[in-house]
Amino acid sequence: MKIHLISTGGSIMHNLAIALQKAGHEITGSDDEIYDPARTRLSRYGLLPAIMGWDKNNVSEKLDLCIIGMHARADNPELIEAQRLGIPIYSFPEYVYDASKEKLRIVVAGSHGKTTTTSIILHVLKECKQTVDYLVGAQLDGFEEMVHLSNAPTLVVEGDEYLSSAIDRRPKFIHYKAHIAIITGIAWDHMNVFKTFDDYKRLFIDLLESLEPGATVFYYENDEHIKDLLLVRDDLQYIPYNMFPYSTNQAEWSLKSSCGEITPVKLFGEHNMQNIQAAWCVCQEMGISENDFLAALGTFKGAAKRMQLIRKNEHSFFYQDFAHAPSKVKATTSAVRHTYPNHRLVTCVELHTFSSLSKEFIPQYQKALDGADVAIVFYQEHTLRMKKLPPLDENFVKEAFDFPGLLIIQKPKDLETHLKSLAAEEPTIFLMMSSGTFGGTDLTYLSDQLLNPMG
Repeated sequence: MKIHLISTGGSIMHNLAIALQKAGHEITGSDDEIYDPARTRLSRYGLLPAIMGWDKNNVSEKLDLCIIGMHARADNPELIEAQRLGIPIYSFPEYVYDASKEKLRIVVAGSHGKTTTTSIILHVLKECKQTVDYLVGAQLDGFEEMVHLSNAPTLVVEGDEYLSSAIDRRPKFIHYKAHIAIITGIAWDHMNVFKTFDDYKRLFIDLLESLEPGATVFYYENDEHIKDLLLVRDDLQYIPYNMFPYSTNQAEWSLKSSCGEITPVKLFGEHNMQNIQAAWCVCQEMGISENDFLAALGTFKGAAKRMQLIRKNEHSFFYQDFAHAPSKVKATTSAVRHTYPNHRLVTCVELHTFSSLSKEFIPQYQKALDGADVAIVFYQEHTLRMKKLPPLDENFVKEAFDFPGLLIIQKPKDLETHLKSLAAEEPTIFLMMSSGTFGGTDLTYLSDQLLNPMG
């Protein structure tokens, strides 16, 4: 088939372009800006557009279909031309479902933990020699791409609750019509689209309503917001889960099998023990034994930017985490504090998303950094302007976070300078939390400066 991707530079879209080309389709794509790693990867496969920007001449009757990414707006000239010509137009979740109608479909949903949970499932299945198709929102060790489509009998998807496209305002995860679903937890996010928490919770009702008849739903049993939704359909099989049994000796976390055997793992924090248990629920459905599950978990290194250890020395550690929503920041900070109780904990969270920069939403961060010894909030005026948001008053942010001595920094250079002033001989954890880049800061270089200053 001849397929054109409108907004091909997105994290999922560029991986989908590569997956479709590998499947034998003729692929073209366009975007107004493409950054690494998408730029390099598209170029490697000969899929990087020769010219950046939109051009309706990229779309003709020769195309079998177009796939539109979230970055493309409703007035996109290529989209309008495809509509005029009557070419079938899909969002990427619609296309993935269309290509997977005959498969067993597994969707991992929730406001937090879904990338890690999906990654664990995929890692275990790969280690156990089970071939599956997949879509996941982070680069995984041992997986060349984040999207894979083939003739495999099963599809495993990280289910995003955000809008499908500019012309499809439904949440992405409803398109997959799953046979098995996980809901890890519900905490208000994406305030730019879902103005109230009730609006946001409605997305998960939509998810339940989209599932195949008789589908199985694994849900975190201590989340009251999930329990509110479980009466939506009485034909679904609802199965609660909690945490995989574990033991911990400060920085050493281990899983405990039903026979009492201990398996050391690289993940830590109770939220990750919940993620592991959710993954175990699905893997059991896939016929994986407990012994094989634990053996595979022993080699799991985690997903990129999810509690990723960037650098360490004999006494200190530098971590990068994708945490940005309040529930994620709180869970990550708490997990690191619990794991390293005797280290000085320096946390830095970037306000980068529309929600995190909105005055109405920022109070949700109250006490999220409790447990830190030093806390920094980073945001930039440029980001506020790009999102057409009013300036943020530093005192308002400090009051909202409710952390004594909270430091507000707005320039990348000032952030680097201040962190370097904190580099000391005492054991320290530097925890950088963001869905952005801290204004283009090279965290690998910075970590080297902090933990290996004489190198």
